[in-house]
Amino acid sequence: MSENYLDPTRESFDAFKDLSRDTPIHMLNLLKFHEKAQYPDDHPNAGKGWSGSRAYAEYGKTSGPIFARVGGSIVWRGDMESMLIGPQSVHWDAAFIAAYPHSGAFMEMVTDAEYQKAVVNRQAAVLTSRLVRFAPGDASGGFG
Repeated sequence: MSENYLDPTRESFDAFKDLSRDTPIHMLNLLKFHEKAQYPDDHPNAGKGWSGSRAYAEYGKTSGPIFARVGGSIVWRGDMESMLIGPQSVHWDAAFIAAYPHSGAFMEMVTDAEYQKAVVNRQAAVLTSRLVRFAPGDASGGFG
């Protein structure tokens, strides 16, 4: 992977905020972890020697109650086994879809003061990621 993505750009976040805020959303998360977590030197977890995966688990533990409080849930999680179509050099360490009752719930979560403390673990854990917003669709109709 030549370019790493960790946090949204101002432009992408503004575009997200411009979309409807009162309809359910699904957020596809694709994550590639650092081999060793990259904490700021002054962070309490900096000297623990955690892997990126372990730091992300800490993010899940510390942000999980906020995620649940805003009505979030995980609707799909999977382990990547093979890239059938796409660059063979890309491997995602974690993949899941988080559902929110509306994008306002997502906004509430990411602006929460406790979440801001928890997100440092995500930032230390993740080498690169993709976070894609989807409007949930009807899955009963097949591919069409």
